[in-house]
Amino acid sequence: MTARRGGLPTMHDVGRLAQVSAMTVSRVLKNDPGVSAATRERVFAAVDRLGYRRNQTARSLRLGGSGMIGLVVTNLANPFYSRLALGVQEVATEYGFRVLLGNSGEQADREPELIDGLVDHQVEGLIVVPAGSRQQHLAAAMRHVPVVFAARPPAGLDTDCVLVEDFHGAREATARLLADGHTRVAFLGNPPALYTGAERLRGFWAAHEEVGVEPDNALIRQGLVDSAAAERATLDLLEQAERPTALFCANNRISRGSIRALYKADTTLPVAGFDDFDLSDVLGLPLTLVSYDADEIGRQAARLLADRLEHRDAEPPPSRRVTVPTRVVRRGSPDRG
Repeated sequence: MTARRGGLPTMHDVGRLAQVSAMTVSRVLKNDPGVSAATRERVFAAVDRLGYRRNQTARSLRLGGSGMIGLVVTNLANPFYSRLALGVQEVATEYGFRVLLGNSGEQADREPELIDGLVDHQVEGLIVVPAGSRQQHLAAAMRHVPVVFAARPPAGLDTDCVLVEDFHGAREATARLLADGHTRVAFLGNPPALYTGAERLRGFWAAHEEVGVEPDNALIRQGLVDSAAAERATLDLLEQAERPTALFCANNRISRGSIRALYKADTTLPVAGFDDFDLSDVLGLPLTLVSYDADEIGRQAARLLADRLEHRDAEPPPSRRVTVPTRVVRRGSPDRG
């Protein structure tokens, strides 16, 4: 086999000779460790035989697509989403894709416009952290490109997703506070309509049920959308006659707001929080934090999307769900406040 008459050999030519897809050729040329030694040998033999030279500029034309994938997150100012985006970028670069980024700002009504804009820009696939549970616009996008969900699951849609152990992490962190002797643990959470908010509250309740302690509904605050709201809610809890002896915060923004409130009130309470954060180890506060690799969420989502794109002409496999594990870390003293 030789290159097509009148033109240089393409990645498709190499793939046909090596009996693999053009995407697999790209992975081999990028030294992807996930490709078998036998496949690598066939690809390099085809490269040598055809005299193929990689032309990154013409990559998208050779693969028949734009060479771009879209990523939509809900709050780029949140370090969690920044890390997730870095994980997506890492894997996208390995596969030769560029990433177009959109930020919905947690505004569900803004998300359809972002999705439509990315599809109009001919992205080859999408990774989305959905802002709400209404996802008809994503079902429409799935008729054109594969969509992978990250951090939050699809609602009634059959597609891949990557999640965190939200329930397990919240249950384990709350259990640590209960084991320390706290029976009045406050819960400060994000909107309950969000999957993460609901799952983390469910884990909080499960930990109480396992030790036979009834949570006090007067200590539960939900719908906290930022650090300022968490600060106000914490100050309100501290002013109660029977105030909590410990706090559970459902994300890093809420943790920061609660810690600021404790500082302003000149008091110290043990705080359990979902998401580790910078400087948590030097604050000198009794912290119990649910830690996980946010970059890995992005990496796994990008790998699922790349796999869909590599096999786009084949019978699509069943939808897959990947869960990134959590672990609990403790900072400072766990003694009761």
